[in-house]
Amino acid sequence: MRLFAAVLPPDDVAGELAAQVDALRALAGADRLRWTGRPGWHFTLAFYGEVDDALVPGLSARLERAAHRTEPFRLALRGGGQFGHGRALWTGADGDVATLRLLADRAEAAARKAGVPMGEHRRYQPHLTVARSREAVDVRPYVRALDAFAGRTWTVAELTLVRSNLPRSGTPGEQPRYETVARWALGGAG
Repeated sequence: MRLFAAVLPPDDVAGELAAQVDALRALAGADRLRWTGRPGWHFTLAFYGEVDDALVPGLSARLERAAHRTEPFRLALRGGGQFGHGRALWTGADGDVATLRLLADRAEAAARKAGVPMGEHRRYQPHLTVARSREAVDVRPYVRALDAFAGRTWTVAELTLVRSNLPRSGTPGEQPRYETVARWALGGAG
């Protein structure tokens, strides 16, 4: 199954972002981007790709330990940026980003120790993708609009293992479907 570890924003924080994304979608040229929907909004900590079913129990056990070793922390959605010359438009994180990075490192290490091939390690760049494009798009007006965006702060209290089901219908604009496989409380939470 296709898996990743993530931090999910609470519903009210996602609602704040939805209002901001609605404003972005009203800007000229917004139809050149594929906008992600609320079910797809998450901070990916570690992307595992296709994971053999036999490795999932070991990965889950190691993720549970990683969650237990990480104390709950404060986070907010803030600002924005892009990757790949407009191929991905995102909002960023503010607050205890150091702990978010630590949790991402632990989620990656959990996979390596469980035997999940991870490829090359790269420094974690916290972001929540709001739109994508198959071609280079000038997203500077969207990034400028996101610069002023500041969501409310919440306490991250759990680590989530998510399954990604890719679109199969071929319908333009169809989004992946995400399903929570497991979640673990951070530190003493829960």
